[in-house]
Amino acid sequence: MGKRGEDWNWSIQYIMNTYGFKFKKSLGQNFIKEESIVAKIADAANIEAKSLVIEIGPGSGMLTKQLALRASQVLAYEIDSQLENILDIELNKFTNIDIIFADFLKRNIKDDIARYNFDHLYLVANLPYYITTPIITKFIEEDIPVDKIVIMVQKEVGERFNAKSGTKEYSSLTVFLNYYFDIKSEFLVSKDSFIPKPNVDSIVISLTKRKVLLPLHDKTHFFTLVRNSFKFKRKNLRNNLKEYNLDKVEQALNSLNKKLTNRAEELTLEDFVFISNYLTEE
Repeated sequence: MGKRGEDWNWSIQYIMNTYGFKFKKSLGQNFIKEESIVAKIADAANIEAKSLVIEIGPGSGMLTKQLALRASQVLAYEIDSQLENILDIELNKFTNIDIIFADFLKRNIKDDIARYNFDHLYLVANLPYYITTPIITKFIEEDIPVDKIVIMVQKEVGERFNAKSGTKEYSSLTVFLNYYFDIKSEFLVSKDSFIPKPNVDSIVISLTKRKVLLPLHDKTHFFTLVRNSFKFKRKNLRNNLKEYNLDKVEQALNSLNKKLTNRAEELTLEDFVFISNYLTEE
């Protein structure tokens, strides 16, 4: 692992021993034990000047420190109150870090960030599987003005985010995310790089907000159409879209050289946009 990695590992053990910290499996807590990985995650964000970085689940504060060295301000959300004393001591040298001990999903984020003056907003975090999708969905649905998201997630989850049409990983979530973001797989992280060691490897994914979105007549209709198209993964579009005007759906599909016998995973983002607009045109 090398000396720096060993020192980093030691520092986590030190925190556990000094503060009597115990990992909570229910919160999906896994701390990175290699300094180079933490720095690499922060670097992947390419944080610009006059920026605010949101971190969810700072844990022992290792990534938080790296973010504070690059950003104007860091706003972290931590749900585990047993980390309050640890973070207060470990991060006391930094004047540009604020921590809110609350459930991020229950916060009004726009109100929280309104007190900061920034030109760019980032989300950088190591996220447990069970809250990854709800967190990203919150950014989208509440129209939080994030420029870039860099998150470390379970490998299989990250692969779904960046899946190509026609693959088994491709899903409604893939379509939703790709509508709003340019998605890139940054690098893999071995399960051996964590304490405690998880069962699977992880991947760091970056999602950069698209400057121009594909035009939609009705955004709600589009997202509902996508969700319904993938309702039963093994069924074709004819079976999944029974509640729609199938004649019009078929007309739209024919324009794309597709058929009602195709499955949703065979359609691209652009295909879904076209079909939704075709069905909602006046």
